[in-house]
Amino acid sequence: MTETTNRSSSVGQDRSSAGTGATLQGRSGVDVPAESRGKTTISDTVVAKIVGMAAREVPGVHNLGAGVARALGAVRERVPGGGTGVTRGVKVEVGERQAAADLDVVVEYGVSIVDVAGDVRSNVIAAVERMTGLEVVEVNLTIDDVHLPEEESEAEEGRVT
Repeated sequence: MTETTNRSSSVGQDRSSAGTGATLQGRSGVDVPAESRGKTTISDTVVAKIVGMAAREVPGVHNLGAGVARALGAVRERVPGGGTGVTRGVKVEVGERQAAADLDVVVEYGVSIVDVAGDVRSNVIAAVERMTGLEVVEVNLTIDDVHLPEEESEAEEGRVT
């Protein structure tokens, strides 16, 4: 008799319908507390927004998103209806009980990248788990750039007013 092993990511094992978000199933009946009756679905977009906001709260994080994404995002933010850019640089995978996040981060020059990465992971995990009840299995960071102080002054000089 041959045994077959199915290998997939820890979040992938937990997913019931890709891309739809988490569904927290409640119970029913008069003997069940009201807060447990019915189901709550948490969309991937909601988790991505929580991740983006939590990452941006960390000192030393200048912005999220790779170079092209940041440039396009800045243009989109100026266009009415272009969105807020909160999820720029954020990708999430949300299962029934677990979530994982990938972030593209730009850090301030002079900060410890290792410390900032640890703080981002801690803040993202705490925020997502507190707000959604999902277990965060991983937070992967790609440090795409270092923001230099002179970059802002050069951008302001080149700006048409």
